Amino acid sequence: MRQETTATPVEEQSADIIVAGAGSTGLAAALAFAKAGVRVKLIGRIPPPLPGRTVALFEASLRFLDQLGALDRVRALGCRIEAIRMIDDTDQLLPVPELALRASEVGLPALGVNISNDELVGVLLDLARSCSLIDFIDAEIVDYDFSDRAVAFLRDGQRIVARLIVAADGRTSRARSVAGIDVKEWTYPQVALTMMLRHEFPHNFQSTEYHTRSGPFTLVPLPATDAAPHRSSLVWLMNVDDARRRLAKPREELEFEIEDYAKSEFGLMKIDSDIGQFRMGGMQVSQHARGRLALAGETCHVFPPIGAQGLNLSLRDVADLEDCLASVDLANDRELSRALARYDRHRRADIGFRTHGVDILNRSLIIPYLPVDLFRGASFIAVAALGPLRRAIIREGILPHLALPRLMRQPTAASEMALRRTA
Repeated sequence: MRQETTATPVEEQSADIIVAGAGSTGLAAALAFAKAGVRVKLIGRIPPPLPGRTVALFEASLRFLDQLGALDRVRALGCRIEAIRMIDDTDQLLPVPELALRASEVGLPALGVNISNDELVGVLLDLARSCSLIDFIDAEIVDYDFSDRAVAFLRDGQRIVARLIVAADGRTSRARSVAGIDVKEWTYPQVALTMMLRHEFPHNFQSTEYHTRSGPFTLVPLPATDAAPHRSSLVWLMNVDDARRRLAKPREELEFEIEDYAKSEFGLMKIDSDIGQFRMGGMQVSQHARGRLALAGETCHVFPPIGAQGLNLSLRDVADLEDCLASVDLANDRELSRALARYDRHRRADIGFRTHGVDILNRSLIIPYLPVDLFRGASFIAVAALGPLRRAIIREGILPHLALPRLMRQPTAASEMALRRTA
């Protein structure tokens, strides 16, 4: 039932598409549809700063951001990632070699770019505010009506009618709830601590992921500053009691513990930001679209930050939806229904594959069960030893082959030059 507001009603407005949510996914969606010539109402509160949070954007996402006109600024603010190192630190019975996934193996100059989440939002927000086809409303949507058309009700009494609503308003999405889309949720006995660090030795543009019994301990390269030539962001998964204990520690003691976890590879560690924390969980939805509603980002998928798949998957949602809606008359129910059914099929396959893969890897770390350890160890050995398998995994992680949307097909200038050199 629609919530009543006490504000004085105002005149009804209209738009081709309403994008609900002003985080990275919502901003990217508004820009993608505006690029296609669609009038967009972007409605949502600007997200608060997220302490210590960064996002690693891989090749497909960089191609997408290039199409939106954001790539140059993202590269200037971020740090390139040339390789990902995975190191088993579970002390399992079977010795497991270090696994390195390098961009050079697939003919690219880098796998991606790591950038502060707040800086990425800032770049996309600037572009959205300067786009004539995007009307950004910094407000809260309190309810929806999907009975015979798509209507969003704002807290101040405004009613906005659209031909389609794209919900990018997070895991507690009101739009998804009103539409009656079922959700499957689960939790892990883990908390992630996030922070930015400066350290003594260089990261060499490599992301280093230590797999421990409490989950991954991941250092991702950050750009240098005048005061700190060597910097990385840290995502550290651990159980709830350890998170509570570590957050209560003096910073100097926590820095020593971080240095120990990193095997002193980076030398002395200093925390260079506030410390963020969030509980680990997962979520899937029964449908990714219904009626005149489409879901994108954490509105339809949540999983632990392993392999940096989260935002990359969300941007693929957006690019895929824009692709499915290309040349579709949004006022035509039949055309729209077919397009959204295609979107649901695409996302079900892609999201399901990533969600189950991350879930299996995370559980294999925190459950000390010998057969699971042996299987995980054998998998690492196979990938490390077999070049074709390793290259296939790299490509699938940064440039998935399943129905790659057109906004992610055109290589960026840097990657195109690298690919020509290796042709």
